[in-house]
Amino acid sequence: MPESRSRLSPSAKRRAGESESEPVARRGRPVGDHDAKRAELLTAAIAVIAREGYSGASMRKVAQHAGCTTGAVTYYFANKEEMVGAVAQNLFDKVEALLEINRELIDIKSLIQQWHQWINFEEPDIWLALLQLLAHARHEPAFASLIRQRHIHFRQVSTSLLEDGQRRGKIRADIPADLLADQINAFSDGWLMMLPIEPERFSAERGQALLDALITLISPPKVTRRSPKAETTAQ
Repeated sequence: MPESRSRLSPSAKRRAGESESEPVARRGRPVGDHDAKRAELLTAAIAVIAREGYSGASMRKVAQHAGCTTGAVTYYFANKEEMVGAVAQNLFDKVEALLEINRELIDIKSLIQQWHQWINFEEPDIWLALLQLLAHARHEPAFASLIRQRHIHFRQVSTSLLEDGQRRGKIRADIPADLLADQINAFSDGWLMMLPIEPERFSAERGQALLDALITLISPPKVTRRSPKAETTAQ
């Protein structure tokens, strides 16, 4: 019997010829700079988490916010958990980068003011997103472990920065640097936790006053010299 052959339509033949001559791009694969696109999606994810919370932050909403397809998001992040983990890493990277910029100057006041400006006016979604992720970490041991490890490293960097300041006489040395680091973290965490709830309480003037008070608390105590007359009277 003669061998039977299946007949291809002209359009099918054309598609077959095209597939042989050039590779077919993976479905949903974005074009352009890989790192830039990933950073863009992380920014979108931070905004969505800040607005919707963890439970409401779907990959579809992130795609809508970024103006791309859900397939483009899943190309970079296999699932929501991977995306959220990348967001947490990105948030800690941003904060630690701010610390490193000021390491050489050891200008704690400038550092805290930059942090205040950055969180409150330039990128307010960052802290709101982090608060949502901290709440989520209570119920996800693996994610909690990630947050714990990054926060340990953050405290180590903060402590190292304060120790440098103590050696240069810019930070009070009568309190261990690790305790000062925890004190500053507690100050900032409490402030930013209440800021979205009581924005009127944290005006620009009060914010500056709080920063000045914090700087006074961690600065070396001023030594008051007694005048010769006062010393004579005391004797």
